[in-house]
Amino acid sequence: MTQLDGIVKPKTKRSKRFLESRAPKLIEDVRSTMIMKGGNTSQTITTALKDIYSLKKPNAVLYKKKNITRPFEDSTSLEFFSKKTDCSLFLFGSHNKKRPNNFIFGRMFDFHVLDMFELGIEKFVSLSEIKTSKFPEGTKPLLVFAGEVFDTDNEYKRLKSLLIDFFRGPTVSAVRLAGLEHVLHFTALEGKIYMRSYRCLLKKSGCRTPRIELEEIGPSFDFVMRRTHLASDDLYKLAHKQPKALKPKKKKNISHDVFGTTFGRVHMQKQDLSKLQTRKMKGLRKRKGEVVEEGHEGQEPKVAKVES
Repeated sequence: MTQLDGIVKPKTKRSKRFLESRAPKLIEDVRSTMIMKGGNTSQTITTALKDIYSLKKPNAVLYKKKNITRPFEDSTSLEFFSKKTDCSLFLFGSHNKKRPNNFIFGRMFDFHVLDMFELGIEKFVSLSEIKTSKFPEGTKPLLVFAGEVFDTDNEYKRLKSLLIDFFRGPTVSAVRLAGLEHVLHFTALEGKIYMRSYRCLLKKSGCRTPRIELEEIGPSFDFVMRRTHLASDDLYKLAHKQPKALKPKKKKNISHDVFGTTFGRVHMQKQDLSKLQTRKMKGLRKRKGEVVEEGHEGQEPKVAKVES
């Protein structure tokens, strides 16, 4: 590839395909995640990162070497690896005396850090400790959030949005019932965040709809929030901006209520009811020599006989 006046021109077909894959798209690809560990880690962090990687496969990159960086002080190395691997999400694990067993969840916008949340692991149960059958690789999880703070507190709102981006998987138009195999449950209670992973079991119920049971498969985390880095409102709004081609076109005289019901308004010209054709009956037929007198509003017309 050659670069001239800020424009990168490919020399080979391979480099052309690479540039096309990195070019802006109306419908973006599935977001990839880079998972890395810091200079100091513990066995808990190493195992937890591998378990998160198993939940994210195949849309994740796991770095096995240690990276001596501190995201809250300097995020240039994270931005470099993000641009190199085309990853817009990251998970950084570290361990020290001041902040033991530390996770940093974050996301990028234009290869710059947008949001970061530092969560401390107080309790951890790995995938290998729970001896049950697991779900297939690449299964799209069902995300459940419980707790009022996810809807009232600004930091928890942003954390909920980040976790949805982190674990949502590919976007699909429909999901069959048998495809709901994995459930991720997040509960915010008394300053802690509990993450649980379940497998859906479809049992016989005697009717067409099966009875659903949840079986915990791991990993299981008890988090406590430590530090946060939130983007400004203007930058956050810019990151959520959609191109005009994706915005639905408004249709005139069509509206929807909160339940999704569609209402349409029809405009008609003013009708002359005196020329309206009604059902023909013998009783309503005019007789020869009768004159119909128009009555007042709300009164029936009077029929008078005319003598010859």
